[in-house]
Amino acid sequence: QVQLVESGGGLVQAGGSLRLSCAASGRTFSNYKMGWYRQAPGKEREFVAAINWSGGSTDYADSAKGRFTISRDTAKSTVYLQMNSLKPEDTAIYYCNARGVRGVALIGAAYWGQGTQVTVSS
Repeated sequence: QVQLVESGGGLVQAGGSLRLSCAASGRTFSNYKMGWYRQAPGKEREFVAAINWSGGSTDYADSAKGRFTISRDTAKSTVYLQMNSLKPEDTAIYYCNARGVRGVALIGAAYWGQGTQVTVSS
C-alpha cells in the first residue's frame, strides 16, 4: 500500500523559505512521477511541481518557476520542495502526489498524502 507522508509546513513571513518533505513507501517508485500540488481556501487544487523518480526531470507551474525547486533522494525515498521568496499567495495546503508514468503519459491510480499547511504572512 502506497503511503505518502508530508512534513515541513508552517508559518513564515513573506520573503522567507520552507522545505517540504514527502516520505514515500509501499512500493518502488522507479516508474513514477512524484508531484506537489496545493489548494488554497475556496480554490481548486493546482499543480506546483513534479519530478520523474528515474532520471530526475522536472516540471514547474509558472507560479513556482525561479522560486521553488523539487528534488528527490532515492536512497531515502523522499521528495522535497524547497520554497524560497515565499509570497502570501503561496498560502495553501500542500499535497504530495505519486502516479505511474509510461513515456510521457501518466497511468494508473494517483496517490495522495494528507497535506501540510503552509501559511505566508505579509
